[in-house]
Amino acid sequence: MKELTAKELKELTVKCWMTHDGMWFYHCQREFGMEAANRLNKAAISSLAEIEAKRVQQAFELGKIDTFDKLKLLTQAMFQTVKGDFMVFTFTFPEENRLHFNMEKCFAYEGMVRIGVIDRYECGIFHRVLSWFDVLGLKYRAEPEVKGCMLLTEGRCYRDVRFEF
Repeated sequence: MKELTAKELKELTVKCWMTHDGMWFYHCQREFGMEAANRLNKAAISSLAEIEAKRVQQAFELGKIDTFDKLKLLTQAMFQTVKGDFMVFTFTFPEENRLHFNMEKCFAYEGMVRIGVIDRYECGIFHRVLSWFDVLGLKYRAEPEVKGCMLLTEGRCYRDVRFEF
């Protein structure tokens, strides 16, 4: 049997987790409809984010996130933990108290297109990220506010998040 490197094992684990997430969404929308699937997906994401953010914060020994520098470290730690290579996006800190995300290729968009529901899908990707900030009690404003899928409606997807510390 082949021995996997830590990177290969992480990539396989993240892919399996995202497949589970997609299959859960698919069966939920088939059984209960798209409105319920979106609502339940966001509820599950919020619950996950509460546990996930605190686990990563503790694992990386970051302490209270009370400065922008600590937020940068937490954001890097979060994505080091949960991002797979197939997730093609960037995040930068272009100025003090500002975080910019640019989704170059969206696996959730591709999955929703495959199951034929992209026109009714409400983005769970950014809901997860913003839920991390909510759980940590951070004050922020994310723009643009999007209902649905920005990649579908505008052909691009991004968020600017401005924080108050």
